[in-house]
Amino acid sequence: HCLTVRAVCRREIDCDRGNGYSWKITLLRNYWKSKVKQAWLSGKYSNIHSGNSLPEKSMYPMDADTWGEILEAELER
Repeated sequence: HCLTVRAVCRREIDCDRGNGYSWKITLLRNYWKSKVKQAWLSGKYSNIHSGNSLPEKSMYPMDADTWGEILEAELER
């Protein structure tokens, strides 16, 4: 499971593992983030017209670097 999450959240997983978190804690810390991040990166929310159109699970606390990745993906579309 960690490798699947790492495919989307490589920086986050590597940072957590580097900080000594176990694989289990690393997975718990990053699982939902990877789901939300993957949806954003895949363009699922590219044509949303207002915040009211977003499903509840479309947001998750993410750092500035993660949002930068998402914005770069949007610019490439």
